[in-house]
Formats: sequence, structure tokens, C-alpha cells
Amino acid sequence: MFNLQRFFAVFKGRNIEFFRDKSSLGWNLLFPVLLLIGFSFVFSDDNKALYKVGVIEHANAEQPFLSHKFLSTKHVDFVQYSDLAQAKQKLTRHSIDFIIDFEQKRYWLNELSPNSYIVSQMFLAHESKFDKQSLSGKAIRYVDWVLPGILGMNMMFSCLFGVGYVIVRYRKNHVLKRLKATPLTALEFVTAQLMSRLFIVIFMSAIVYIGCNFMFDFYMLGSYLDLLIIGFLGAFSLITLGLLVASRSKSEELIGGLLNLTSWPMMILSGVWFSLEGAPNFVKVIADFLPLTHLVSAARKVMTEGATLVDVSYHIGVLCGMSLLFLILGAYLFSWNTDR
Repeated sequence: MFNLQRFFAVFKGRNIEFFRDKSSLGWNLLFPVLLLIGFSFVFSDDNKALYKVGVIEHANAEQPFLSHKFLSTKHVDFVQYSDLAQAKQKLTRHSIDFIIDFEQKRYWLNELSPNSYIVSQMFLAHESKFDKQSLSGKAIRYVDWVLPGILGMNMMFSCLFGVGYVIVRYRKNHVLKRLKATPLTALEFVTAQLMSRLFIVIFMSAIVYIGCNFMFDFYMLGSYLDLLIIGFLGAFSLITLGLLVASRSKSEELIGGLLNLTSWPMMILSGVWFSLEGAPNFVKVIADFLPLTHLVSAARKVMTEGATLVDVSYHIGVLCGMSLLFLILGAYLFSWNTDR
């Protein structure tokens, strides 16, 4: 039977262990702040050489425009959108620079965007018979766009290594073996570890966000409650993944390699540093199997597009499904002893 007193004893002990480790505590606070400061300087210039143009595609419509000369323009990325409203929203937020509807012979530009003006002049050099439509909107800085990615990446490392290394260390030092001799059950121990890490990750992420917000005044259109819920679900999914990876390993060297093997693909392919729009389809398919992708995408939509939980229900559903799968497999494979 689940005993709350034993659960809280392990929960409290793990929290005290973390907060007494000054180096680990300092690194969790300092690392994302340094990344944000660095990227705010490196990517502070809005006038980039690369432009992004949205092309509206209509269902069941012929697409003879694919041979249009403008589509062969160098240094321009062309992204197809089936939803005009979504494309317009991205244009107002400066996520794309221009929109073309070849079927309706219309184009849209953002009057407040220098990039949009330049692309419009490039387009008009090829085509002058299209109707002009104008939009306007405040630009989203790169530091605003990359914030969910950096926080998500920091949460990923904290969840994976905070759970994986701790469990393997406990197992290697025979702490788990001694705990097995107590009335503490595997469910109580694993649950306490999960909840402790979840509390630590959310607490540290909130401090980093609040502290950096005083310096950068982040762009926030959505609800902080929705963002918090997404953070909880994403962190829980990553924690259960860390539990699964460390469920039977007894070597700190091995678990380090396994956790790096798990984390690096997510850091590269989950949209932390750059958008996956326009990426090859196989890259998007791989990214969909990574929990960090859904955490970052959902948080970014809430912050920069004002999305609600309903709007990001797909990402929430995937995170819940992954959490359940990882938790079941991790609990089934979990071993107290150093023997495999």
C-alpha cells in the first residue's frame, strides 16, 4: 500500500540533496541566462540576408505557378501554407516576410517590416498584376522566439541527467539495495524521485524566466497558466524518459553516453535554435517522436501566437502518451540492484 510518510521522506531528502549541491544549483540558474544573453547579442540584427515567403496552396487546385520565375530566387525560403489565417499571423509577427496567393493573384506584405518591403520589390520585378494587401504587427525578437527552446533544453538536461545519474549513482553505491530492505516500495521511491525532480525543474525554470524577463521584457501573448501546464507535462515526459534510460544501468559512464545519445538529437531536431518549417519531411517525422519538440512547439505557440491549450491539444496529447509509455516501461524494467 502506498505510504505518504515514506514518499515525503524520500521527496524531502532528494530536494535537500539537490539544493545543498551549490555547483549544480548555480549551473541550473546560470546556464540558460548565459545562453539568452549570448543569443540576444548574436541575433539582435533583424535585417538578415535570408528571407522567408509563404505560398498559399488551395485544395484540389492546379498549381501551374510552381514554374514561376520568382520561386527560383536565391536566398529565399518558400513555405507552403494551406491556412491563410495562420500565414497572416506569422507575417504580422515577422516570422515570415511575404505571402503570395498565386491562385487568387494576391500578395501580402508587412508595412512595418524592412524584409517584407525588400521581398515585395523582388516579387514585383517578376509580377505586377497581383493585388496588394497590407498587414502590420510588432516584430518578435529572436530572443523572444528562442526563449521556449532554451528553457525547454535546460529542462531536458535537468530532467534526464537529474534522474538518470542520481538513480545510477544510488544503484552503484548500493543505496537502492539498502532502500529495498526498508518498507519503501518501488512505486513510492520512483514517484518521489519523479515529483522531486518535477518540483525542482519547474521551480528553477520559473526563477530563470522571471529573472530574465526583467532584463529582456519577453513577448507573451498567451496565458501563463497554459504555459505552466505545458511546462509540467513536458517536464514530466522528460523525467519519465530519464527514468526509462536509467531503469537498469549500473555504470555512470554508460548512463552518461545513453543520456547524451538521448538528449543531443532532441537539442538539434526539436526546433530549439531554428524553425523546422521548410525542413525535409523525414526530419519533421523524426522530430515528432521527440518529447522536447512538442514541449517547445506548444510553449512557443502560447507565448508568440497567443494559443490556448485547445490550440496545442495535439502536442499535449503526444506528451501525455509519451509520459504514460515511458513510465510504464521504466517501472517494468526498474531494478534495485546493480546486477542486470
